[in-house]
Amino acid sequence: MNTLGERLNYARKRRGYTQEALAREIGVSRGVIFNLEKNKTQPQQIVLNALCSTLDIRPQWLLEGEGEMQDSREVSQSAKILAELYQVASTLSPQEQLYLLDMVKALKERLGTRDGTPPL
Repeated sequence: MNTLGERLNYARKRRGYTQEALAREIGVSRGVIFNLEKNKTQPQQIVLNALCSTLDIRPQWLLEGEGEMQDSREVSQSAKILAELYQVASTLSPQEQLYLLDMVKALKERLGTRDGTPPL
C-alpha cells in the first residue's frame, strides 16, 4: 500500500464500512472519501482525526505509511481479550463451546454493525 488512498481503502474495508457509511459516520460527503481514496485530495486535520478515530488507525500510518496501522496498545488489548476467551472456551465441553459461539453470534447480531448494514 503505497498511497494514502490505498491505506484508507484498506482500513475502511477492514472495518466493514462502505464509502457512504464511513462518510456518514464522520460527517462528510461520500465524495470526500472517494476523493481521498483516489488520491485527488489530502484530508483536512479534522477529517484525518475523525478517520483515524473511527477506523482505529494511527495518523502517521494513514498519511505516510509509517509504523503500525493500529496503536500497539489496542492490538495488545484485543489479543489479551481473545486469549482469555480462548482459555475460557478451552475448558468447556464441545457442546458448551458451540453454545458460547451461538451466544457471541447472537450478541453481535443484536448489536449490529457500525455502518448500519444488517450483520451476517
